[in-house]
Amino acid sequence: MTEPKHFLTLMDLSANEIHSLIKRAIELKSLRDQGRPHKTLEGKVLAMIFTKASTRTRVSFEAGMAQLGGSALFLSGQDTQLGRGEPIADTAKVISSMVDIVMIRTFSHADVESFAAHSRVPVINGLTDDHHPCQILADLQTYFETRGEISGRRVCWLGDGNNVCHSWMNAARRLDFELVVACPEGYDPDAKLLSDCGNHVRVERDPTEAVKGKDLLITDVWASMGQEHEQTARGTRLAPYQLNRRLLDKAAPDALYMHCLPAHRGEEISEELMDSPGTVIWQEAENRLHAQKALMEMLLASRSPLG
Repeated sequence: MTEPKHFLTLMDLSANEIHSLIKRAIELKSLRDQGRPHKTLEGKVLAMIFTKASTRTRVSFEAGMAQLGGSALFLSGQDTQLGRGEPIADTAKVISSMVDIVMIRTFSHADVESFAAHSRVPVINGLTDDHHPCQILADLQTYFETRGEISGRRVCWLGDGNNVCHSWMNAARRLDFELVVACPEGYDPDAKLLSDCGNHVRVERDPTEAVKGKDLLITDVWASMGQEHEQTARGTRLAPYQLNRRLLDKAAPDALYMHCLPAHRGEEISEELMDSPGTVIWQEAENRLHAQKALMEMLLASRSPLG
């Protein structure tokens, strides 16, 4: 069998692969809407390992695998020997000998890399402190569905330079569009990644200047899991970067805005925009299901049959 293809960051896919995946995600969405069976992964088993809590990630992967004809196993950190000190390499060798694909949602990105290095099957990063590539696949699908090709467009990220921001930065250099990260000092994205992105990504301190003429505005919660003790301080520093009508009106006339959820209404995004009938946020959330189904198909299709 060939070496497994993993999806740990968006850079694990080429631009052509991303386009093909999004096209297939849109097809799978149509099949589901029409009630047409699409059991392309019948008999396949997905292991889902969670050491970080989740709503959308668990539901989308578990429901997606069922709709594709396979099954999914939910494993919390307490359900595995990882929680009792077993080396990641040992766990990876055992679990990957019994299932067809693994999704991990955890804190350290190095842990996911270590698991993938010792896995016989594809490994998907369901979220780490550094990257959230599955979310960006859904976001890109949403943009393609509503506005078409994103290459050459202008995008603005508002708020903390976090894991979702990092994955959007990778998307900018992979798909050739401009990303402006609007954040105060001390909340910048990773410096090395920023350097690697070259002219595709820049940081702007003034949120009003950052959003001017942009085709897409994106935000996320200001305090991620593990940062709750910083909530008040972060709220004070990031308040000018709230995604609201005033900033949206400075963007392009037909600009979209996104939030990966869960949202703190009235903090990083205004109540008005969350409840606007024109928002694509709920479409974006649903697309986690379809994009991840396409991703699992793609990764498993890269495996040759057992000899």
